[in-house]
Amino acid sequence: MNDKVNLPPGQREAPLGDAVIAFIGLGLIGGSIARGIKREKPNTKIMAYMRSRSRLLKAQEDGIVDVILDGIGEELRECDLIFLCTPVEYNAKYLSDIKTFLKPGAIITDVGSTKTDIHEEVIRLDMESCFVGGHPMAGSEKTGYENSTDHLLENAYYIITPTSSSTEDQVERLVHIAKIIGSLPLVLDYHEHDFVTAAISHLPHIVASSLVNLVKDSDNEQGLMKRLAAGGFKDITRIASSSPEMWEQICMTNSSNLAVILDRYITSLSQVLAELKKKDNKYIYRLFETSRDYRDSFSEKVAGPIAPDYSFTVDMADEVGAISTLAVILAAKGISIKNIGINHNREHGEGTLRIAFYDRDTMDRAWEVLERYHYDLIST
Repeated sequence: MNDKVNLPPGQREAPLGDAVIAFIGLGLIGGSIARGIKREKPNTKIMAYMRSRSRLLKAQEDGIVDVILDGIGEELRECDLIFLCTPVEYNAKYLSDIKTFLKPGAIITDVGSTKTDIHEEVIRLDMESCFVGGHPMAGSEKTGYENSTDHLLENAYYIITPTSSSTEDQVERLVHIAKIIGSLPLVLDYHEHDFVTAAISHLPHIVASSLVNLVKDSDNEQGLMKRLAAGGFKDITRIASSSPEMWEQICMTNSSNLAVILDRYITSLSQVLAELKKKDNKYIYRLFETSRDYRDSFSEKVAGPIAPDYSFTVDMADEVGAISTLAVILAAKGISIKNIGINHNREHGEGTLRIAFYDRDTMDRAWEVLERYHYDLIST
């Protein structure tokens, strides 16, 4: 595994300013990449195609898209780089159509969260010399171009998966793209990528969804579990609100790796169950101790594959006008709130009010402002 591509002595990063880039699909990720490129390299010519023409027109109005494509056609002969940003099962299907219009030296890449399927299709089509896979490891609960931002991928790992025929120059061109949009490029073999993401991204979604369904099926007629669910339960199951269509595709395109990891997880849960039945308090203590120590060693500076939760809680009295006063204080400082609500279950030491923000900078600014007003704040 390499986290840096070494260029030959004296070789400079390829300029991007005069490049022509096409996006097939321009949703949350594609739109965010395009915005990041335009922010740093405004002279880059960007073409885009997607089924929703109204979104393409909005992107053109925003100054992000220069040319709206009607489909896969002759215009692509002008492109130096083509991004496939459709759902994972569709990306591979576009390859054969694009191959006809690919100029010498051009590269095709994708942004799919599973890589084996598309790499196998690239091999089948004999396109290894012009393809370099990619996976920006960031996201949001919201989808679509309208929710894309020029900073969504900042400080997020951008995994780059070369083929056996990829040149160092081709890989470096993708590394360069990742860097200019603020991401952290990491070059991996595509098999390793899929195994890693099965463990850290795909399994957590299955666990979260199955846990929510377990509570739903175990709840009483009065829905007491649902009523009391908050704090830790809501935190660890937040990703269960993700798109069912997207996660069905991801699981199906990485099913073999996911099955291996899921089998290991089931084995570990069976071990926990056995130790609980034996009332082995030392095992249970070690379970929480080792997981705490490992979890606390994670870097907080790098975005992961699961959309982060930028929130904290405020411990305050339930008084008339208390929430509106707090909201006015933040609004007066130009701070936008994503969500705000009362914590009815505070068993983990949370405050009365939970406030969520769109990004870390906004959350940090809000914390500083409310501290000056002597609010009692609790990090979540």
